[in-house]
Amino acid sequence: MKVIKNPKTIARSVLLAEAEAIRKAVDLLDEQFNETVDTILNSSGRLVVTGVGKSALVGQKIVATMNSTGTPSLFMHAADAIHGDLGMIQSNDVVLLISKSGNTAEIKVLIPLLKRTGVRLIAMVSARDSYLANHADYVLHAYAEMEADPLNLAPTTSTTVALAIGDALAVSLLEVRGFTRQDFARYHPGGSLGKRLYLKVADIFPHNKCPRVVPSTPLRDVIFTISANRLGATAVVDEKGTLAGIVTDGDIRRTAYDHSAFWNLCAQDVMTTQPVCVAPDEYAVVALQLMQERDISQLVVVDDTQVLGFIHLHDLLREGLI
Repeated sequence: MKVIKNPKTIARSVLLAEAEAIRKAVDLLDEQFNETVDTILNSSGRLVVTGVGKSALVGQKIVATMNSTGTPSLFMHAADAIHGDLGMIQSNDVVLLISKSGNTAEIKVLIPLLKRTGVRLIAMVSARDSYLANHADYVLHAYAEMEADPLNLAPTTSTTVALAIGDALAVSLLEVRGFTRQDFARYHPGGSLGKRLYLKVADIFPHNKCPRVVPSTPLRDVIFTISANRLGATAVVDEKGTLAGIVTDGDIRRTAYDHSAFWNLCAQDVMTTQPVCVAPDEYAVVALQLMQERDISQLVVVDDTQVLGFIHLHDLLREGLI
């Protein structure tokens, strides 16, 4: 098939149309949004999200976001609700109904049934004068004048606006509730995201050896220590175990090029006296940031001034943080 129109031009028009629709949605936020947040926040039940078609898919994404940010939620397909799934609704729940037109047959059948249970109803709808908007307790106006396709038929702009308002609702609930990094980690323990949120330096460095030499150690022995422990560095400590500096294999190479009496040197002649360090209770992702910022591959782990060990870039790679 010969492409007549430039796909990049088409894509640009779609993105601009959806971006403009989201911008207009900002102006439509009103006090009902605040009341919606208060209602969900103060509910002793769950947030139940429902819809049909593409609105159902949007609803499933909103449920996933809500659950991961501390708002207990579940999805109920509107068509399945009127065939038995309505039994999952409890009187203390809050129900969010998503529909562009607000006049979908399944939604119009479902609303009276929901009202009998005594739940509070939130409409996320484009048509402000629809059946759904007129029968809901609160209305989130997800207005989309036109879809992004030339036929104005494929759910594109309308679903993007609904997703954006769903994100705004979830983040508002997150912030008002005081949801913390630790809370987030509790809900995301798996994968690299989870590790970024809970993995600490103390979980990693004990698996490595802790090479150390004293300032007077001959350079030949320093090289042997670095090679034997395969961390690319060794700490230099005084008689009390206090950090005096660090010698890396890069320090060795640079000194070999610049110093004619190379083998007469000792650790204190080549060490970096103020190395980049990290505390054992620091998050591993912070250690990664330090390595990336300083363009180094290992950090000394210290508690106050006492050397505890090393954490290496390979450790963070192995943990999936990179």
